[in-house]
Amino acid sequence: QVRLVESGGGLAEAGGSLRLSCEAAGRIFGSYSMGWFRQAPGKEREFVAAVTWSGGSTYYTDSVKGRFTISREYAKNTVYLQMNSLKPEDTAVYYCVAGIQTTAQALGAGRADYWGQGTQVTVSS
Repeated sequence: QVRLVESGGGLAEAGGSLRLSCEAAGRIFGSYSMGWFRQAPGKEREFVAAVTWSGGSTYYTDSVKGRFTISREYAKNTVYLQMNSLKPEDTAVYYCVAGIQTTAQALGAGRADYWGQGTQVTVSS
């Protein structure tokens, strides 16, 4: 059983930056992709970014390309989401996800085995 624990959410001004972290607590056997979804008030949950176990492949939704960067730190079993040039439209609850033996694109399509509880990101106008 794996728990995904997010941190790093908070308040930011438009044009500012935040860095989200997600630690996978518990042993995971084999390779797995990790990523992020988000859900804004009144909107459907949407994919944001994903990275493979090897870190060799990343996948982003069009609205965050060039602004967000996903990465992994294997020693801490942690995935990060560096968010730059934030916009008010980025305001949402951000959820960490993980998929065992899943590609980054498949994870982005929703084939996830584990979901975190979410962390709030609010960007002022």
